[in-house]
Amino acid sequence: MRIRPESPIDVAAVHRINVKAFGSNVEADLVDALRREASPVISLVADDEGAVVGHVMFSPVSIDGEATGAPPLMGLAPVAVLPDRQRQGIGGALIREGLAACRLGRVAAVVLVGMPEYYPRFGFVPASRFGLRCAYDVPDDVFMAIELEPGTLAGRAGLVRYHPAFARAGA
Repeated sequence: MRIRPESPIDVAAVHRINVKAFGSNVEADLVDALRREASPVISLVADDEGAVVGHVMFSPVSIDGEATGAPPLMGLAPVAVLPDRQRQGIGGALIREGLAACRLGRVAAVVLVGMPEYYPRFGFVPASRFGLRCAYDVPDDVFMAIELEPGTLAGRAGLVRYHPAFARAGA
């Protein structure tokens, strides 16, 4: 198994993985929209001997009222693994490699909406600890953040907005 950047030949497989993992087209269509509209994105796949079995995407987010030129933030969403390959460490490998790619790309921090019992193992904590609020109505413990550059979220409190494709997708 290797984690690698998504390539154009992976697009159909990534769409299929997201449909199967989530049971609808919402996340798959969101990935397609982010691929077209957002920049930069980090999109990685888990490749098992030529078969794509998992996917993760990171896309830009912003804090309301923040000046242009602030250190960049990304949102992790979605992460998907084929149902018959789940609980084998593939999602975790995708997340770890994605965070490493974010660090290389000089991303200051990453936010996500996800299960509070899963994401802390990667270093995520409630985003409210940094004074960040989610644009979506979610419980405090499911909106999480990780600083990739320590101290980078100091003084950057506010409402975090995802790319407009999230709202259009209903995600």
